[in-house]
Amino acid sequence: MKQSVSFTEGPVGRQLTLMALPMVWGLLATMSFNAVDTFFVAQLGSDALAAMSFTFPVVMLVTSMAIGLGAGTSSVMARRLGQRDLEGSRELAGDTLLLSFVLSLLMMGLGLATIEPLFLLLGADATLIPLISEYMTVWYLNTPFVIMPMVMSAMMRATGNNKFAGMLMLVSALVNVALDPLLIFGWGVVPRMEIAGAAWATLITRVGMAVASLYFVTRHLGLMTWPSRHWGTLKLSWRSILHIGLPAMTSNMIIPLAGGITVALVAAHGVDAVAGFGVAMRIEPVVLIAFYAASGVIGPFLGQNMANEYHARQDQVLAFVLRFCLLFGLGLTLLMWLLGATVAAWFSDSPAVIAVAVAYLTLVPVSYGCAGLVMAVNAAFNGLGFPVPAMVISVLRVLGLYLPLALIGQTVWGVNGLFAATALSNIIMAAWGYRWLRRYLYRVQSSAGGAQ
Repeated sequence: MKQSVSFTEGPVGRQLTLMALPMVWGLLATMSFNAVDTFFVAQLGSDALAAMSFTFPVVMLVTSMAIGLGAGTSSVMARRLGQRDLEGSRELAGDTLLLSFVLSLLMMGLGLATIEPLFLLLGADATLIPLISEYMTVWYLNTPFVIMPMVMSAMMRATGNNKFAGMLMLVSALVNVALDPLLIFGWGVVPRMEIAGAAWATLITRVGMAVASLYFVTRHLGLMTWPSRHWGTLKLSWRSILHIGLPAMTSNMIIPLAGGITVALVAAHGVDAVAGFGVAMRIEPVVLIAFYAASGVIGPFLGQNMANEYHARQDQVLAFVLRFCLLFGLGLTLLMWLLGATVAAWFSDSPAVIAVAVAYLTLVPVSYGCAGLVMAVNAAFNGLGFPVPAMVISVLRVLGLYLPLALIGQTVWGVNGLFAATALSNIIMAAWGYRWLRRYLYRVQSSAGGAQ
């Protein structure tokens, strides 16, 4: 196995920045998949744009499963590498990849069997179901190639090999940009597939990404063995991953659940409102990319610094992340206030669609720094091997805060009240979650110090 990068030495802020930067570019490229798809599908009209907007929570649900498995993989592997258990890390990699394949097949089968009832439940008009089905029938085939590369990317992060993961995501995004207009609108011998073409472009790109990831992890890192043939050993590996992965999946799946609730509530205001919300939902992940990158690094960093002599480094990383989230979030707020309307107009020329997108991009960005801090707090709990607090934070943010605030906000302020509820939920949960993390880490460190 190739020597992994150590997170236990060097200046904390500089090391975090150097590890996060490749992820920024890679994740920016990955998040651009949905934005690019939306841009080209928007050229097909408001119905096609609304149909794609309804698919967003489901796409994010699958992505959240992948992120959860990745969080479990990264946490367990980083801690094993911190203990210099290289052989155990290799065995874990093979067992985890098998687990991700099995779960992705189950998710794909369930999705294909429930397209119409699920999207009717989300509030889609019956006239949009053919368009949604056309897109999702192809997109669901993509499920294994969303989840498995995400898990292998987590292995790369755990070993400090972020640069290749970022480069691979960037190349994949460029391929998707080239395929989208070709398959959506057709050219030469390539037929015009319209909304299904966007799904085919994603599928082709992600298959290539999965192959390249597997080659890098097995050949370059030497970080892979065949899955265990003994059920007892395999069960232990899966249990160690799912101990972190299941709560992490729950935490991440809460986000698309909130998106699904919001879509259903926004649907009461008409197709244009759904389309406008969909535009904002494609812009937002791209804007928040630095927060996703930071949260992708903080988990492995804390995991490798579990030993008593490294506790000061854990304190330093929390202080660094707090400053970064709040200052960068302020910058994003100003940027969205200045450019939100201009960017929304790239996706649609409908004044009604643009108005809803601008309303979202005016109200919610106030809380972007806090949203980033919640991501970092959840990643920190997972990296430390304590996933339940992260799950509690995510569940409370949606069910305990957002849902009641959204219902009140919609009654008082219409669709804008939904967006204000999102911002207020992020702010409250960031303050509470960060305080909880600080106290939790202090108790863990004190306990470890006493054990010494």
